[in-house]
Amino acid sequence: MMHLRLTALLALALLAPGLHAETAIVLNSVDESVSFIDTRSYQETGRAPACKEPHHLMAMPDDSAVIVACAVSNELVFFDPRTGKEQKRIKNISDPYQLGFSPDKTWFVANSLRLDRVDLYRASDFSLVARVPAEKTPSHMAFDKASQFVFITLQDSNEVLAIDLKTRQAAWKHPVGPTPAGIHMTPDDRYLLVGIMGADYVEVIDWRARRTVKRITTARGAHNFLPRGDGRHVFVSNRTIKGSISLVDMQTLSLVESYDVPGGPDDMEIRADGKELWATARFARTVQVVNLEQKKLSHSIRVGRSPHGVSFINHAPRQ
Repeated sequence: MMHLRLTALLALALLAPGLHAETAIVLNSVDESVSFIDTRSYQETGRAPACKEPHHLMAMPDDSAVIVACAVSNELVFFDPRTGKEQKRIKNISDPYQLGFSPDKTWFVANSLRLDRVDLYRASDFSLVARVPAEKTPSHMAFDKASQFVFITLQDSNEVLAIDLKTRQAAWKHPVGPTPAGIHMTPDDRYLLVGIMGADYVEVIDWRARRTVKRITTARGAHNFLPRGDGRHVFVSNRTIKGSISLVDMQTLSLVESYDVPGGPDDMEIRADGKELWATARFARTVQVVNLEQKKLSHSIRVGRSPHGVSFINHAPRQ
């Protein structure tokens, strides 16, 4: 009997947050909450309130926190990536929708989708420096390696906007396909990849020449990007009910393969060992886990309504 008790206590200890288990943090936009998932058991272990109308989450560059952007309550909420405990809140961040840090860690950028502008804050203290008009409907963002520009997709005007971070003004716009969403810079700093959600392709832009050079067909609803971590490949979520995730080679600018991921796959995260890809399924209230060795769905984890972002600390490099 004593042996059984010790075994049970040991099992519980191994699953306790902050010890050996790893926690995935998932943002439930409609429920205004975050879910915590044990990444070994693939079970939701709890939830916590977030804020009013949260839309995206992102990890700090040093993985010290996971930030939730709260559009209606005009704040950022920071969660501990290991335990899921709330760390702090920063107020007076107006209508943050999508977030990003410049590579040189000078700028914290927040897209204000509802108010048609992009806000530039000092990354050191989150103090507001400038507001740049960005019609219409600024969505996702990417940076060049030199941290000179931030590139913003404008969903309702079908353009990419380049903002010069030195002058803190709009530099140029480039027309793209219908309803551009995610945007990603290739590792060689040469091309911008834009997910064309209103169609079925990724648009490739030579941003220095300001011209489209190619379209990479993936699937309907091409939406967001996540680097595989090998410096060459990037995943593209195709956000429809049927749903899929595509793997694109950023050197050859070509499709490698695709995986069936139903329910509207949106934001993604990948394990450090490269064996699993996690994706929030916006329409199915689930987190979908793809076994990349078997190239198929392995787990479907029930969470809250409209899950819009997943993060865990044991992830592959962001390249």
